[in-house]
Amino acid sequence: MARRKATRKAKSRGGRAIVVFWLVFVIVIISIFMANSATIQKNWNVFWTRLTAPRGAEEELLAIEEEPPVTVVIEQPAPRVEPPAPVAPAPTPTPAPTPTPAPAPTPAPTPTPRPTTPTQPVAAPTPTPAPPQIRERAVYFTHVGSDGQILQSRVTRRIPASESPMQDSLNALIAGPSSDEVGRGILNLIPQNTRVLSAAVRGNTAYINFSEDFLFNTFGVEGYVAQLRQIVWTVTEFQNVRDVQILVEGRRLDYLGEGIWIGSPISRQSF
Repeated sequence: MARRKATRKAKSRGGRAIVVFWLVFVIVIISIFMANSATIQKNWNVFWTRLTAPRGAEEELLAIEEEPPVTVVIEQPAPRVEPPAPVAPAPTPTPAPTPTPAPAPTPAPTPTPRPTTPTQPVAAPTPTPAPPQIRERAVYFTHVGSDGQILQSRVTRRIPASESPMQDSLNALIAGPSSDEVGRGILNLIPQNTRVLSAAVRGNTAYINFSEDFLFNTFGVEGYVAQLRQIVWTVTEFQNVRDVQILVEGRRLDYLGEGIWIGSPISRQSF
């Protein structure tokens, strides 16, 4: 019984497979037909022509269908351009002869004037520069008396006028006495190589700025006092100066040497 059922099932499956096969086959045939409809139509036309057309029409139809039309392009030659014919130059007209004018009468020679000697310009006289104005300035040196007392010795210097007369007087002082003055016992106790860096007046006080050499005097306390007196007496010769503030390299110091006060302005009455 079981075998019969199995056999029936197998037959049923085989029948279904055959049906599916034919369906697929038909679909494939239809697809091929649709994909090649143009080719089939062409072959059908050829077949029908063979049946209905006279002999030779088939070859003519196949030749027309198979051979694509050939387009023949005929190139036209470019037109030849002839060069222009040379133009003969126009004849140059011959100018008419110009009548020769009669010669003009020769003028009488003009007498040549005698050359005159040019007058040399007289140069203006060069103005002679005026001589510089000279001012007499009093400077003070040191003099040692017969009793050993240190005194101030006033001498006069002729100095050219300038815009810094106070500094000029101090430079004349630092230069020292002349040989004749040295023979008379006049001394300069300001240390050698001392330079005046600047000199200015504010109010009634003169601010004198010296180089560092001003700090070293080899004559001790008496030498320091003498050099300060020389400075103060020389500067206070100017009418608008009452006292002097000593500066060294632009700095205000309290003492000079061994306890000599210079931290404030010094006058003649300070000694």
